[in-house]
Amino acid sequence: MRHVKTAFFCQNCGTQFAKWQGQCNACKQWNTIVEEVIEKPEKSDWKTETTRTKKTPIPLLINQIDTTKEIRLNTHDAELNRVLGGGIVLGSLTLLGGEPGIGKSTLLLQIALRLPYKTLYVSGEESQKQIKMRAERIHPSNNNCYILTETKTQNIFKQIQTLEPDIVIIDSIQTLHSDYIEASSGSISQIKECTTELIKFAKETATPVILIGHITKDGNIAGPKILEHMVDTVLQFEGDRNHIFRILRAHKNRFGSTKELGIYEMQGSGLREVSNPSEILISKKDDDLSGHAISATLEGMRPLMIEVQALVSTAVYGTPQRSATGFNAKRLNMLLAVLEKRAGFRLAAKDVFLNITGGITVDDPAIDLAVVASILSSNEDVPLKKDICFAAEVGLSGEIRPVQRIEQRIMEAEKLGFNTIYISKYNNISLKNPVITIEYLAKIEDLVNSLL
Repeated sequence: MRHVKTAFFCQNCGTQFAKWQGQCNACKQWNTIVEEVIEKPEKSDWKTETTRTKKTPIPLLINQIDTTKEIRLNTHDAELNRVLGGGIVLGSLTLLGGEPGIGKSTLLLQIALRLPYKTLYVSGEESQKQIKMRAERIHPSNNNCYILTETKTQNIFKQIQTLEPDIVIIDSIQTLHSDYIEASSGSISQIKECTTELIKFAKETATPVILIGHITKDGNIAGPKILEHMVDTVLQFEGDRNHIFRILRAHKNRFGSTKELGIYEMQGSGLREVSNPSEILISKKDDDLSGHAISATLEGMRPLMIEVQALVSTAVYGTPQRSATGFNAKRLNMLLAVLEKRAGFRLAAKDVFLNITGGITVDDPAIDLAVVASILSSNEDVPLKKDICFAAEVGLSGEIRPVQRIEQRIMEAEKLGFNTIYISKYNNISLKNPVITIEYLAKIEDLVNSLL
């Protein structure tokens, strides 16, 4: 009889050690190292030995490899299709992470109920009755979605062989456990083993698998970092539970871009796709208020019109406050220094608060000009016109720098009814007879003279 092999793993970062020690050398955390079984005799594959069909891969000339586009399953969700790059690739493994209560299970159950394919939804956290109650609220009737409440992978694969689904959804990977590893669910060894079995199943049968993953307090997906390397796609579901909007991003995608963005609105009947996010990200107000500016930004291939709000006030304490929500605080300090040095505004003794409406985070440098405009508007208490917007980067010497895909930004602003857009004079534009007025700026002083 073979001896059972064990090793010591850090439950925080997954580093393996030969013996127990108090502190992990990799992540410097204390008391996170536990002993786990890493090998047990008579280990099998995801299939039984009697039904397994081994296929030995052979080397091919690079000219013989088929480069036709991979087949994708339409999820009937435009936002998810956009983020995935056109749909779910056959045989792929997708990992969806997000904070507790953000709507991960609701999103995947909603997709499972919409799909015209045979779908197996495996839940290790909720009972079948709980899922049924949620399903009646989201999509009352569906004849293709099967619900299974199970956490043991061997039992799950038995049901898969019987049912032969077109797509499998696991909620969540931290609740699964395998008989081949003597460790508790959610441990490093169990997560790696269960994911490996699911990968073998997905690749051998060309069945796409979607996993839900828990996250840590730092916002990273719980478990070893190798989990994100093993899967094909890593999606992050973001948002504030106090707001109704949710954002779906791709942190890794072997079959598409990682720059795309999907936006949803949380409602009582589930998640609603937001096809035109610009309308909801811009505040509806009747009065002219200072400190508001609209920026034409891009998220992936999608143009967005977002609102920047700024508040500049006299500092109550000796040290002025600098606070930014949805914007890089260091970049805010840089822009304030540019206004102080190049435009002559005395902001060193004033509090400056900046907010990107809608609860989203923007890292597009084209938002710089709108940030500067909103700060100037609040400092001088002069409202900006509602029909103007901005799209340019601000340099350290006060120059207005060009940004990419400016024509797409201009067309989005024109579509939403803006009359004027401020951009850099160094942007090359080939648009013929645009309806919107284009104002060209070279330096930050030009913006001050135009607005004030």
